[in-house]
Amino acid sequence: MSTKEGIMLKAYRGDIIFTPTPQEFSVLEDGFVLVEDGTVKDVVGSLGAEYAEVPVIDRSGCLIIPGFNDLHVHAPQYPQAGLGFDCELLPWLDRYTFVDEARFADPDVAERWYRRFLVDLWQAGTLRFSAFATLHTASTWRLMELAQESGLRPLIGKVNMDRNAPDSLIESTAQSLADTETLIHRAAERTPNVGFIVTPRFVPSTTPELMEGLGELVAHYHLPVQSHLDENRSEVAWVRDLHPDIPTYAQVYEHYGLMPRGRTVMAHCIWLNDAERALLRDRQVTVAHCAQSNLNLQSGIMPARRYLDMGLQVALGSDVAAGHVLDMTRHIVMSIEASKALRFIPGHEDERPLRLAEAFYMATKQGGSFFGRVGSFESGYDFDALVVREGDNLLDLSVEERLERFLYAKGGAAIEERYVDGALVPRPFAEKE
Repeated sequence: MSTKEGIMLKAYRGDIIFTPTPQEFSVLEDGFVLVEDGTVKDVVGSLGAEYAEVPVIDRSGCLIIPGFNDLHVHAPQYPQAGLGFDCELLPWLDRYTFVDEARFADPDVAERWYRRFLVDLWQAGTLRFSAFATLHTASTWRLMELAQESGLRPLIGKVNMDRNAPDSLIESTAQSLADTETLIHRAAERTPNVGFIVTPRFVPSTTPELMEGLGELVAHYHLPVQSHLDENRSEVAWVRDLHPDIPTYAQVYEHYGLMPRGRTVMAHCIWLNDAERALLRDRQVTVAHCAQSNLNLQSGIMPARRYLDMGLQVALGSDVAAGHVLDMTRHIVMSIEASKALRFIPGHEDERPLRLAEAFYMATKQGGSFFGRVGSFESGYDFDALVVREGDNLLDLSVEERLERFLYAKGGAAIEERYVDGALVPRPFAEKE
């Protein structure tokens, strides 16, 4: 099990495929991923004499791929997945989302649903994710505890909102900031594998005073931030009315210190103008592309190809429950399909659709970069991996074709094993079911 000086080295054998760059796959049929103390050491075609005593985890005939990373998901919305899609964003929030989220004031409700949520993420092969909870401190903390127990490695944020919501989901500015800081300290002390991410719901639900206070917490504790940006045209107009003195929606976040460089996720970003695109590029913001959600709520189609060509960092988000499934294979496929559909809209006819390697990269290495060296099998990356048995190969498909078939036609049910940072992650909470 070890080589020298107590260093643990293992070799995982299978058909290996990953994307060091978005341009193409790196493929090694019947190869080995060498993993040293949870970190990728190398990918090789055979084991030489120097590795003769290294234990081999033999998954011959299976695909070995990086784990998926979901950069935008709402944990308390999981009960409503698949509901309300005759509505656009703002009516949908009022009729469905706020009603459901208010129920999470009850920690027992939170316990029941958050367990299901985490199990289903595990089933789908989503090993790291950035999640909104609710504004309820006790229930948010319970989600963090359960996530720590699950073996997954997320970022989780208590939602902040002190205006423009039902009475059951409005908190005072002072209480919102105090509860946020409480959870920041608690997470640092007690959930080492679950990070805290500052989470103003969106500009319409946060007063300037709250945003200013959150910006101070971000700076003081060097924290990441997640929120929504330019999702729906009515929402964009609302922000303009609320902040007539600030030129753009994106600049509202920047103004209040809620766009720390390299530590910000902004979901949707469909209706960005030139100034906003330049700002997001300068601040190294990760754009969470939520194609399924954007179509479900009739928000629009994010021009992913245009953003990539402009140098923006684009990852993928399920945005459950505006997205109706957690399975990231569906979101990889939908991002490609949406980019093809966009070409029928005037002004986008000449844009190339996303290629499979690009969309896969968004769900693995690009999304993983928000968590560190995650999402690839390059040397020095955490061994976050999925072992996939996608079915027979009667058609004599290549490794790349088998991956495509898995993504389009098989999905998470074909995943046999999941590894996070080199550790096998069993089904969470199975002993309590």
